[in-house]
Amino acid sequence: MDILKKYAHLLVHYCLEIKKGEKLYITTTTLAEPLLREVYREAIRAGAMVDYQMTFREQHKIFIAEANDQQLDYVNPAYQEMMQTYDAYLVIRAPFNVREDQSNAAEKTSRRQAALNVVNQIYSERIADRSLKRCLCQYPTQAAAQEAGMSLEEYENFVYEACHLFANNPSEEWIKVRTQQQSIVDYLNQCDLIRYKNKKSDISFSVKDRIWINSDGRSNMPSGEVFTGPIENSVEGYIYFNFPIVFMGHEIEGVTLYVEKGQVMSWDAEKGKDFLNDIFKIEGARYFGEVAIGTNYNIRKTTKNILFDEKIGGSVHMAIGQSYKQTGGTNHSPIHWDMITDMKDGGEIWADGKLIYMNGAFLF
Repeated sequence: MDILKKYAHLLVHYCLEIKKGEKLYITTTTLAEPLLREVYREAIRAGAMVDYQMTFREQHKIFIAEANDQQLDYVNPAYQEMMQTYDAYLVIRAPFNVREDQSNAAEKTSRRQAALNVVNQIYSERIADRSLKRCLCQYPTQAAAQEAGMSLEEYENFVYEACHLFANNPSEEWIKVRTQQQSIVDYLNQCDLIRYKNKKSDISFSVKDRIWINSDGRSNMPSGEVFTGPIENSVEGYIYFNFPIVFMGHEIEGVTLYVEKGQVMSWDAEKGKDFLNDIFKIEGARYFGEVAIGTNYNIRKTTKNILFDEKIGGSVHMAIGQSYKQTGGTNHSPIHWDMITDMKDGGEIWADGKLIYMNGAFLF
């Protein structure tokens, strides 16, 4: 079977579990037309009502540069209705240029984020109970390949391997992932105090009565992680994130956060500290909305793409900003920014004083 037909079948039937009569909304760029075409075909066969939007090169950049305040504050009623009423939402990431928004005016960007916050809250609430079945995925483009330091062919193979698309039945592979991760989730859901420790980090937090989520490919493709929201005021210590990150078009490297009573009190970065300074002015950005452990060992290198990097087997990540409601987290923010660190060289995870993870792998 053609790899894009296989990809589309996985997205429609495993990730989104599309049923006859459901309404599906797809967003992507014009570059992903080949995958969009196959997803559209598969979803129509499944009986869905399908709508889609394809954005063009620098569309968001043009909008931020040219929009007046009234335009920045405007929320498309059709977009809000989609978030409120549709059954499924597929985001196919297919960038023209991953740094396209790097020079956007910070004030206008913040105003736009504030305007969209009401819709984002609807989105957060509906994906929490899966009344909106949401999946993010990647279509390989030259820009993403270049950012990852690969040729386009190498990057295509990287994406498809991470999604188990070379297997005879990708859906069966993801069901295996679900089963394997469930044992981890079941264990962590009985725990209170978690500690991440490596050569440059020692940070702890309570997860008592919070819910660990088994991320098994139905919300992100690829996936392979378990995550929850820490009790907001319980985070203590310091952590160094050694993986490079691209966020809102800015590249940041070597971030260290110092945390007391849940709040990021000070920070440093080897690259991009000025941008980090701006981020921590945003409401809710100094508290954590997520703690997680990556389990996808098919992803073996960083690509500066959070959809993949946060899933790397043998890594952990923490996100500042918005919590996921399904975990029980309560932090609110217009941003959610994942930062990742490697645990394969001496990294440890402790749960209630017991060593449960070492050098990038669980001990049970």
